[in-house]
Amino acid sequence: MKEWWRGAIIYQIYPRSFNDANGDGIGDLTGITQKLDYISELGVDGIWISPFFRSPMKDFGYDVSDYCDIDPIFGTLEDFDILLEEAHRRDLKVLIDMVLSHTSDQHSWFQTSSQSKINPYADWYVWADPQPDGGPPNNWLSVFGGGAWAWEPKRCQYYLHNFLREQPDLNFHNPEVQDAVLNACRFWLERGVDGFRLDVCNYYFHDQELRDNPPLERARAHITGNPYNMQRHVYDRTRPENMAFLGRLRTLTDSFGETLLVGEISDDDPVGTMGKYTEGKALLHTAYSFGLLQPKMNAELVRDTVETFYKDAPNGWPSWSFSNHDVIRIATRWGGEEIPAKLSPALNAVLLSLPGTIFLYQGEELGLPESDLPFEDLRDPVGLTLYPDNKGRDGCRTPMPWVKDKKNAAFSDSDPWLPVGDKHFELAVDQQVKSPGSTLMQTQALISFWREHRDLRDRDFRFLPCPEGTIALARHHSDKAIILVANLTGDVQIFSFNFGCTLAREEITQGLSLTDDGEGCLVKCDPYSYGMLETNQFK
Repeated sequence: MKEWWRGAIIYQIYPRSFNDANGDGIGDLTGITQKLDYISELGVDGIWISPFFRSPMKDFGYDVSDYCDIDPIFGTLEDFDILLEEAHRRDLKVLIDMVLSHTSDQHSWFQTSSQSKINPYADWYVWADPQPDGGPPNNWLSVFGGGAWAWEPKRCQYYLHNFLREQPDLNFHNPEVQDAVLNACRFWLERGVDGFRLDVCNYYFHDQELRDNPPLERARAHITGNPYNMQRHVYDRTRPENMAFLGRLRTLTDSFGETLLVGEISDDDPVGTMGKYTEGKALLHTAYSFGLLQPKMNAELVRDTVETFYKDAPNGWPSWSFSNHDVIRIATRWGGEEIPAKLSPALNAVLLSLPGTIFLYQGEELGLPESDLPFEDLRDPVGLTLYPDNKGRDGCRTPMPWVKDKKNAAFSDSDPWLPVGDKHFELAVDQQVKSPGSTLMQTQALISFWREHRDLRDRDFRFLPCPEGTIALARHHSDKAIILVANLTGDVQIFSFNFGCTLAREEITQGLSLTDDGEGCLVKCDPYSYGMLETNQFK
């Protein structure tokens, strides 16, 4: 079976903020269809669309009330079918976001389950009796702040919610629950999707004994306003029973041909769990974690994270991303308040060169910085709960800027659900397509380059010795190699290699000068510069 996803580059779309076709201020499926030419010209292999199912939108689609229907704000099933057909006509794969660990409290399953202890859905969610003093069953905490248990007076029991109280956790120890969510996946596979991104896929199972999580040593140094980070989450996630269910899901998707399962991993050992979940051919095809989505990023972290994965899981396959809808955009996380103008193309060059499947979040091809929104503009429950220590995820979810001089940057004719970032107008698509040196055009050229060298994307790699704050990454086979050099510092840096090389392509070279004597070469790199070297003398 052809494994199209190895070395693929997939573009993540957050539909609320991508393109609004009906003028209500919220992006929709038809809006995505209208921009498929833009995505196709970018050169990616496919798209991942964040949730568009029916939902009360307490967590903006990650609280599903019906897995097999489209929320009206995004369109209809017919709109999705058109999007799917048009994407496939452009040779774009389509992944959708399955949120299986929990549902909305408005889902019919929970509405029935919460009524009594005796009904057809009574055991479909995680219910537990109170402790003798009336308190919750254990010390588990919610990712979004506070305890992970909510009281339901009709049952005189608590239910588990790892996220919002409006997002009750499904009980995967019940085989009927597993069958139900697999049937939901089957619905979309039969419709023609090419696979799933699995939201928090290591949260499906919980410890049936409901044992307390132990404290995390030195946790207070990492609390960032949220006590969730003060525990070792050994009993409320990443349970061993999860492996068998992932095997069932893999069997289902494999029966539909060239499909893909991408797992999101949030764990105390994220890179190690990525490896365990992707080893062999019976679990996930690939997974990504928050390993490269850390608040503070540097070249050494990138190198250590990638090397650790392949050392610990040589038979696994990773996915890498620098940004998504849950974290501050990479330009701001890496560059700070005053982002160097050339930083974003260099970061994209690094990301696109990594060994694995690559996810590029909408707007990263433009080098968008994080939007700093005032409290009154916040919509994310995380920011509303943890402000000001944590401003939530709205800053990375503001609308795509398409046209600099149009109202709302041509995202919508109406006031959008979040304002367009003040600094984003100058970085609009229509401005960047005019400039070969822009982040957009550089990213497009980089994607084109790696598509031409796909034979190297599924082969060996090696990080080469280089100055602090820089990256030298060889993608090689035998003595042939393409070597990314990237200077992610504000100083001139010199790379020295013991083999001869040439510049691989002029249009994806910024700020490099090469001296080569046939046996070795020196590469002088200006601040925030990068380029690709080619050699047949790799040692």
